[in-house]
Amino acid sequence: MHKQRGNRATLLGALLIAATAPGLAMADDAGTSGKLLLTGGVSQVEGAAGGGLTPWAVIGGYGTRDQIGANAFYTRVNLPDYHLDDAGVMVGFYNRVELSYAQQRFNTEDVGAALGLGRGFTFRQDVVGVKVRLFGDAVLEQDSWLPQVSIGAQYKKNNQDAIVKFVGATRSQGTDYYIDATKLFLAQSLLVNATVRFTKANQIGILGFGGDRHDGYQAELETSVAYLLTRQWAIGAEYRMKPDNLGIAKEDDWYDAFVAWAPTKHVSVTLAYADLGNIVIKDRQRGLYASVQLGF
Repeated sequence: MHKQRGNRATLLGALLIAATAPGLAMADDAGTSGKLLLTGGVSQVEGAAGGGLTPWAVIGGYGTRDQIGANAFYTRVNLPDYHLDDAGVMVGFYNRVELSYAQQRFNTEDVGAALGLGRGFTFRQDVVGVKVRLFGDAVLEQDSWLPQVSIGAQYKKNNQDAIVKFVGATRSQGTDYYIDATKLFLAQSLLVNATVRFTKANQIGILGFGGDRHDGYQAELETSVAYLLTRQWAIGAEYRMKPDNLGIAKEDDWYDAFVAWAPTKHVSVTLAYADLGNIVIKDRQRGLYASVQLGF
């Protein structure tokens, strides 16, 4: 029984995070990978390794400290009045540095027509990210109370400069800065994460940065918790605080509850029920979040 529980706990680290060290390295059947089975991880909406809504301190990809790994992902979020298509890539270098890119396309559907923009009007945002692990190892350092800690930045550029300024934003591009702490409790099959993000972004940048109500950086808390059910299935929940810069519409915090499935080593699928609150003129934007990730 003790051995079985230990195996489940180790697989939690393999399924949910993309951080490892040589002590956990293992080749796959082809001898090409330096990580355990199911270490592809998941990609958050801005492209970093972590949960769906918030980054974690782990470094994405399959590579150990002597290797380079990479992931590619596609995410769709269907809401009552909008939808988001999100795709990107992530490369992890030697379990120390992570580079990522994501392109988000936010479709306004009928709301665009109501606002005079045209039905299906789409905001596009490009996000370039970097993350650096400072200290700690979420998997190996079980005898220490210290979590794995990383810092990161995400530069975001919106393609609708005139429109975001019309609704009250001060600019169409900006940079978020964050610090992550991730702790894996192997014996309990439990992962917890806390992120503090310094941001000016309105709706993560879809509506620009800064506004008529507030134009400075604000510190926002983001949290995640995940639990492994079986070798291939995990469940969890996330919470992300948001700034409220625009007088035109209140911006709510985000929540989700998710289930992750990894049928093979190089593929993972995440489904979530997401509550994004008010977006511009529409309240109660709740719907399905679905993401597929391929690991290389």
